[in-house]
Amino acid sequence: MILYNLAIFILLIMFKIAAWFNPKAKAFVTGRKDIFNRLESAFADNSAVVVWVHCASLGEFEQGRPLIQSIKGNLPSVKILLTFFSPSGYEIRKDYELANYIFYLPWDTRYNAKRFIEIANPKIAIFIKYEFWYHYTVQLKNSGAHIISASCLLRQNQVFFKRYGGFMRRLLKNFDYFFTQDQETKTLLNSIGIAQAAVAGDTRFDRVNQIIKNGDEIEQAKKFKNDQKLFVIGSCWPEDIKILVPFIQEKANSIKFIIAPHEISESFLREIEESVHVKAARFSQQTPHIETFSVLIIDSIGMLSQLYRYGEFAFVGGGFGKGLHNILEAACYGIPIFFGNKNYDKYKEANDLIMRGGAFEVGGYGDLKSKYELMINHPENFLLACEVTRSYVNENLGATKKIMDYCIPILNQ
Repeated sequence: MILYNLAIFILLIMFKIAAWFNPKAKAFVTGRKDIFNRLESAFADNSAVVVWVHCASLGEFEQGRPLIQSIKGNLPSVKILLTFFSPSGYEIRKDYELANYIFYLPWDTRYNAKRFIEIANPKIAIFIKYEFWYHYTVQLKNSGAHIISASCLLRQNQVFFKRYGGFMRRLLKNFDYFFTQDQETKTLLNSIGIAQAAVAGDTRFDRVNQIIKNGDEIEQAKKFKNDQKLFVIGSCWPEDIKILVPFIQEKANSIKFIIAPHEISESFLREIEESVHVKAARFSQQTPHIETFSVLIIDSIGMLSQLYRYGEFAFVGGGFGKGLHNILEAACYGIPIFFGNKNYDKYKEANDLIMRGGAFEVGGYGDLKSKYELMINHPENFLLACEVTRSYVNENLGATKKIMDYCIPILNQ
């Protein structure tokens, strides 16, 4: 515990120093100022049951969101406390309408955890994916709250399973139940004496499937497609575009392209337009006779999950850079998915779909071209890839219900 507390202290000091130079670190520090006074003020008149959902950042929030929606749908009187560790989650979702209270998580010290739990007094605490904080779990356990890990994902090389990982194993044993994403995680937990675990899957599947079911038609994209084959390029970065440009130039006569950049800046949009050397239009310009164009560049946000419905193929960006973006949105439409081969290994769904034959990592233009042509020239390969992605999503639906079947009886007590 001494080493753990020291590590927390060192991180706190490092963030305070970094706050002088880095905007994200500054938000990290300033967002926690006077936090207990704000918490006390927020909870002063609360007499309702509280469920605490904690997410590290925005990606984990997308896994927690279906649980929040289900709790509110089944038990509207329950209050939701939503916390984030990172500014990239908090700053974007600080106004999320289904959460009654939204805060940064105070640093995991014994004092902070004790005061936090005394103020919020949650009946259930749900930690998403791989959020494990020692002092918070101890104080929750002491308070009688139920502690759940949802969409939990662990690997053999983590400290929990090392000879010297006894302290961290004790942390895990504070949890009442683990709902894991896969059998490997459940087996690892069982190997260190934790039996209270079940394979539920990833709640993101439920979230993405819900988005797709509730999605509206995008008329401009539908007109652009014009019943022709279409390749949707989602969340792309400059590194992706360098690989894709020669492919687009070569294939533009036989298939159309929708390009949705990850970051919409005028310089990047112009770079795409100038590099493709084919007839390209921007979505926002409502170009007449859009069906005659080869490329539609999306210069608005929030549409990507709906755009994949128009594609026969998808390329998801980030694999050549910091990390692959969400491929589940494309998989839900049952289409083959391509992405860069540099940084996808830590994404379970990418590895699963590669092994099954529904997704394809590519090292460059030549690799993309050859794997694409294997499906164009052999339709049976295309149909198999479509069936794989569609089946993979269907097999993984239902994690939210499994977790709620555990939580609802506790909340009704």
